[in-house]
Amino acid sequence: MDPLDFNSRHLRAMVAIVASGRVSSAARAVNLTQPAVTQGLAKLEAQIGMALFHRRPDGMVATDAAHILARRAEAALRRIGNRHATGAQIRAFLALADAGGYATAATATGLSEASLHRAVGDLSVNLGQRLVERRGRGIALTARGMVVARNFRLALAELRSGIAELAALHGREVGRIVIGAMPLSRARLLPRAISLFHARHPQVDLTIVEGSHAELVGPLRDGEIDLLVGALRADAPDGIAQQPLFDDRPIIIGRADHPLAANGGTIDAGDLVSYPWIVPAPGTPLRTLWASMFATAGVAPPHVPIECGSVIMVRQILIDSDFLTLLSTDQVRVELEAGWLAAIGDVPGDIGRTIGISTRDDWRPTTLQQRFIETLARQE
Repeated sequence: MDPLDFNSRHLRAMVAIVASGRVSSAARAVNLTQPAVTQGLAKLEAQIGMALFHRRPDGMVATDAAHILARRAEAALRRIGNRHATGAQIRAFLALADAGGYATAATATGLSEASLHRAVGDLSVNLGQRLVERRGRGIALTARGMVVARNFRLALAELRSGIAELAALHGREVGRIVIGAMPLSRARLLPRAISLFHARHPQVDLTIVEGSHAELVGPLRDGEIDLLVGALRADAPDGIAQQPLFDDRPIIIGRADHPLAANGGTIDAGDLVSYPWIVPAPGTPLRTLWASMFATAGVAPPHVPIECGSVIMVRQILIDSDFLTLLSTDQVRVELEAGWLAAIGDVPGDIGRTIGISTRDDWRPTTLQQRFIETLARQE
């Protein structure tokens, strides 16, 4: 079910009836006649395939389905923030925001460019804000447009969660969980959790989006990603909640016949500055640990000639050169067992990073999303 197929007025009326128990109160709240509210409820019930209320002489009694949908709809409507924004307008605007141009958005949606222009223009009028502006030969969202797009995406995420919860009420496990995977999580933690979860809940789709924290935190805030798994930040970004899972201690890695591999794990700080390093960009947890390693040893960190966060690229560069890096053993377990790479030694000092789950701080997971988080937590 597409959440944009819901009529926002019908959702507002349903939320009002849950709160008051009266159709008459809901009709006044949404500026519809009582017959129109009754018809709207009937359409909602047909869409979800469930009764929302028990009709009684003394009023309307909300069913479990109504309580579930009302909770999600109220949050979604608050995000949309305007009574006059229609599903068609929201669909057109988000298609434009995703595509970056009317022609591409028209191809993606099957709508004409004229229809998209009209829908986005009408939405701008309804909101009283300019959402799109010309940039050279193309278009871009204004600052306000970007905020509106984020709020619309979060509203849709709420409604999708509500649809999944209604299906669960019917005894059906449906829906999709979108997981942001940062580098360390891809080696062992996430694959094992995903395999276990899928075996228990085969009807739930799992989508994995790979990237760095910088690449994934925006989609997380926008509701395009449900949760992010990987190294936590020392200070949680604004609007993001962090749940620790375990502490990881990276080790120094080099090629199997690296000159330092013969030292038997005994590392001198002077040796570490004698070889080139490949580590992620400044601001990442691993780069911070790398700098702390030299600070603890009382040695100025060497110049980093190659900055890279891709384990696949790092692995090949290590195999072909005298470069060193910091990685978790989980990230290169296969390469270590195959004898391609070697553990040069432990990082001097008590240095580590916390691996965990990042979510929006106002995120309310569905039962299945919560079960996936619990599956992750049991892996360590």
